[in-house]
Amino acid sequence: MADHAADHSLSRRHLLGGAAALALAPLSKARAAGTLTAGFIYVGPKDDYGYNQAHALAAKALKGMPGLEVTEEERVPETNAVEKTMESMIALDGASLLLPTSFGYYSPYMVAEAKKNPKIQFRHCGGLWTDKDPKNAGSYFGYIAQGQYLNGIAAGHATKSKKVGFVAAKPIPQVLNNINAFLLGAQSVDPSITCQVIFTGEWSLAVKEAEATNALIDGGADVITCHVDSPKVTVETAARRGAFVCGYHVDQSPLAPQKYLTGAEWNWLPIYKGFVEAMQAGKVPENFVRGGLADGYVKMSPYGPGVSDAARKNADAVKAEMMKGGYQIIKGPLKDNAGKEILAAGQGYPEKAPELESTNYLVAGVKGSV
Repeated sequence: MADHAADHSLSRRHLLGGAAALALAPLSKARAAGTLTAGFIYVGPKDDYGYNQAHALAAKALKGMPGLEVTEEERVPETNAVEKTMESMIALDGASLLLPTSFGYYSPYMVAEAKKNPKIQFRHCGGLWTDKDPKNAGSYFGYIAQGQYLNGIAAGHATKSKKVGFVAAKPIPQVLNNINAFLLGAQSVDPSITCQVIFTGEWSLAVKEAEATNALIDGGADVITCHVDSPKVTVETAARRGAFVCGYHVDQSPLAPQKYLTGAEWNWLPIYKGFVEAMQAGKVPENFVRGGLADGYVKMSPYGPGVSDAARKNADAVKAEMMKGGYQIIKGPLKDNAGKEILAAGQGYPEKAPELESTNYLVAGVKGSV
């Protein structure tokens, strides 16, 4: 199935040889008259138990909306291949809303396509759009660090070694926020807890993810979480080694039913539905969309059997505070793991603080470097 989809996308891209695209474009637009077509692009497979699956689940749910057609491409690399896929969706499918979901799609690829196609709307998943970018582009994201903080609370109650581990892809602000939030959640239970992080360097590198998970456990970590595209390898490897796991992106509890504590999940459907409804009403979708637990953009996996009553009560109480808005995960007094002050006592960043979009540090207690 996936191989067929990959072949299909390659053939679509090859079809876009100059005149062929121009000739096909009017046909696709005529076919789609009166219907909005939204194009979703994924860097990996749609069934990865992770980042791509979270987006694909929302795309699937959209398919029931009247007056909407959905087209999708999976396994599109963060290269000019994504430009060709976007051009294909515009020319062959008549797409007028494009949703390239992977972080590396934004610049220069999506920005270039937005400049070339001013009548098409482009919305990207990540904290990147500014008012200096094309007005027919935009970005959306969720305050998923809230979920990782709650993961950390569950981890803090479960750890016996007082060491937790984090398998991370790249040291970009969103990933660093998640690492910091996970440890701070754990330290709210016990300030002596530390977190070792290992960066793999890529969003999807199964062998390195397995090696990193094993190295963290060999180093004493007994609760593991991650920020990679597909947590499947990390979850299964950790559980096989007897460690507890906290999930990310979607619910991975089926992969480790006894060792899964809880997980930070995305719910992209409200955002996508909002974009579609705006365009169907003849409006331009918002350029900058953010939200967290209170907005329904982030949710938590059900608790697993390893979560104690005390952990449930603790996490539920903090979640209730987060639902009110303005919750400060990053607050003073706080230093980074090199001893530099981040915030003085009495200072803090609520979830909507723009400063979090440029996080470039790891908090004290995280073992690892940016």
